[in-house]
Amino acid sequence: MTIHMTGTRDEWLAARLDLLEDEKELTRRSDMLAQRRQELPWVRIEKEYRFDTESGNASLVDLFKGRSQLLVYHFMFGPDYTAGCASCSSIADGFNGVAVHLENHDVAFTAVSRAPLAKLQAFRKRMGWNFDWASSFGSDFNSDFSVWFTEEQQRNGGIGYNYRREAPLAGPPAGQTVQEWQLRGSESPIGQIAAMTGTDIATYTRDRPGLSAFVLEDGAVYHTYSSYARGLDGVWSTYQWLDRAPKGRNEHGIWWRLHDEYGRE
Repeated sequence: MTIHMTGTRDEWLAARLDLLEDEKELTRRSDMLAQRRQELPWVRIEKEYRFDTESGNASLVDLFKGRSQLLVYHFMFGPDYTAGCASCSSIADGFNGVAVHLENHDVAFTAVSRAPLAKLQAFRKRMGWNFDWASSFGSDFNSDFSVWFTEEQQRNGGIGYNYRREAPLAGPPAGQTVQEWQLRGSESPIGQIAAMTGTDIATYTRDRPGLSAFVLEDGAVYHTYSSYARGLDGVWSTYQWLDRAPKGRNEHGIWWRLHDEYGRE
């Protein structure tokens, strides 16, 4: 027998109409926040970033592909990873259907990761994706946009992510290296998801997820917006669906996987 509150259709409708008022207010608030994002000052990009792409070596301007706007998803896939981050991959499962609409609305889209291009292409093929994915291997791009940090920054508390300074990482606790995880099982969600990429916690968390926006005007590129961590919830379509499901997110640890790994022991 269900322990959730039940009621008549009329009682449901009354509660639903009450909720609708709050949903409408949230929508209006979201529209206001979108306008504030667009009103942020633009910062001109002075550095010459280079990327490896399917079309060859490219500049940041080249990633616009003739459009005036560019959205970049900072995909966690470091050179030492054996697979892309499972969280980023879950988000990326929704990119194929979105990119074609963006690109027909004057907005270019690409994912960018530090891993070499060949590794990115092999993983993209495995996942069945076709969106653009550029390698920033050897570039300052990830560091400059606060989605990659050095071991020294990690040790000394020099990581500034999501506009906040993080405490130093003391080192992986017992059970958190890849080898120990495989033998004993993960002792924390972060250890579990790090092992999915073939790395330990320290290596895994030196790369971070994010989204950055750029505009091209009169031949100059400007950075207009970046968002990180929970700021990416809005582009993680699985969560948008779960938030409307009867039991919500209903999470217990890391439940998601690469989409070709569900059902495996």
